[in-house]
Amino acid sequence: RSYPKIENKLINIKFVHPSSTMGKKSRVKIQKSSSGASTVVSPKEMMNLISELLQKCSSAAPSAGKEWEEYIQIRGLVDKIRKKQKGMSVVFDGSRKDYFPDLLSWAQESGASCDSFTVANFGTEGYGLRATRDIKAEELFLWIPRKMLMTVESAQNSVLGPLYSQDRILQAMGNVTLAFHLLCERADPASPWLPYIRSLPQEYDTPLFYQQEEVQVLLGTQAVQDVLSQYKNTARQYAYFYKLVQTHPAASQLPLKDSFTFDDYRWAVSSVMTRQNQIPTEDGSRIILALIPLWDMCNHTNGLITTGYNLEDDRCECVALQDYKENEQIYIFYGTRSNAEFVIHNGFFFQDNAHDRVKIKLGVSKSERLYAMKAEVLARAGIPASCIFALHSNEPPISAQLLAFLRVFCMTEGELKDYLLGDGAVNKIVTLGNSEFPVSWENEIKLWTFLETRAALLLKTYKTTSQEDCTMLEKPDLSLHSRVAIQLRLAEKQILETASASGRAKRLHFEKKLEDGAPLPRYEESDIALLENTDVDAKLPIILRKLEEVEEGQELQVEEHITEVF
Repeated sequence: RSYPKIENKLINIKFVHPSSTMGKKSRVKIQKSSSGASTVVSPKEMMNLISELLQKCSSAAPSAGKEWEEYIQIRGLVDKIRKKQKGMSVVFDGSRKDYFPDLLSWAQESGASCDSFTVANFGTEGYGLRATRDIKAEELFLWIPRKMLMTVESAQNSVLGPLYSQDRILQAMGNVTLAFHLLCERADPASPWLPYIRSLPQEYDTPLFYQQEEVQVLLGTQAVQDVLSQYKNTARQYAYFYKLVQTHPAASQLPLKDSFTFDDYRWAVSSVMTRQNQIPTEDGSRIILALIPLWDMCNHTNGLITTGYNLEDDRCECVALQDYKENEQIYIFYGTRSNAEFVIHNGFFFQDNAHDRVKIKLGVSKSERLYAMKAEVLARAGIPASCIFALHSNEPPISAQLLAFLRVFCMTEGELKDYLLGDGAVNKIVTLGNSEFPVSWENEIKLWTFLETRAALLLKTYKTTSQEDCTMLEKPDLSLHSRVAIQLRLAEKQILETASASGRAKRLHFEKKLEDGAPLPRYEESDIALLENTDVDAKLPIILRKLEEVEEGQELQVEEHITEVF
């Protein structure tokens, strides 16, 4: 059936990708120490190692260039712990796919819709949903009732509740709460979520599962910093919670006391990281994190968000992104994520990513003579004097917000005065992010020269060229993770190459304008100004911001706490 407009009664949900890992052989089941299969590790010895790990992960951030060294040390400690915990993780018999029939039966019994699709293996994309009939674009084909969801609320009402009510980290971090919820339910033979939990991958392709040499391939890329931080944060959280599970009275009833391995936590963290979503609470007053069974089997493609939460019927609903023929794979759109975000948090590289971008840190130097004036003009445009922007893979490579920043960054004293005190200063601030209204031809030449040069300099920091990366990708014996790391490295370079070339083309264009003595377009004389015959000042703070991605244009922050998300 055709699906009605969703704006009014649905709250949009952005999806986080399921790992593309296919069903793998089960790891070993719990070994009893009496079996003699592994060396018995004394609780004291383990606690000493855990304390050492917590101390190492809680120390101050390393000085620039020492991050890799720190990662090696943390990884060494983690490997020691993993070795001593070998064979202690709780796992299920068989592989993932053995449990898909149970997942579909449970979903049907719980009131979910299961008559339009089945679970299928799509090769390199892993498991996904395959249409069992023709589905029309915008048709409602999938819904999942609340009782199937694993949420922060269901965690509070579970065996985890007493510890949750007393631990500030769990209260502050919904994703960590979900990870523990998952582990506790996995260890409970009577858990209502077992059909879902058994159907999850037993391993993932997130960088937490990379070999050391695979992480090394990312050295020199923008993504590596986040990968190293993710590992450090996960190790720190594990050490903190290992101690808590062993010593906190409220944790005594948890089924994790005798077996809570690093591999268990890494699995739970990756399950949540690749699948977590935001949904409203039952009364609609707050937004909480949730895992949405079955629906999270959908793979990603370019498009629009087509999933929402229907509060009236208290269920997650998904409409088709496009027409699907019987036996075709059903895709959804996970949101405007860069490939770095996909690799780090979801474990895959998306080749045709329309929203790919690289981060670029820019700031007006406080020691600059014109700092105060530049900072004031930027403040009036709602932009910090130092922040993280993005260079995009498409044309133009810069956003309205970055264009505005660069124009102010390159302004002369006279131009700054004009934008602060001159006639129509408010109108001029509004046009800072509009490519149609340059400050001056000289200013445009300066800003595009700056962009061309900065992108070229960033390219020189890589140890390999784009051509060398392409050659490496042709090697048949590359591991999946190394391939993904090289693809990401290459994608970063291609965005920088495009930005540099675009900067050069724009510079030449505006040099020609200056040479020809072309008149400067005036906002006051344009059709836009005539159409906007309203109070411009009231719109000022959002004019530039609403054009931007969420993480772009945020002030630089360097502090790191245990409460960082994984």
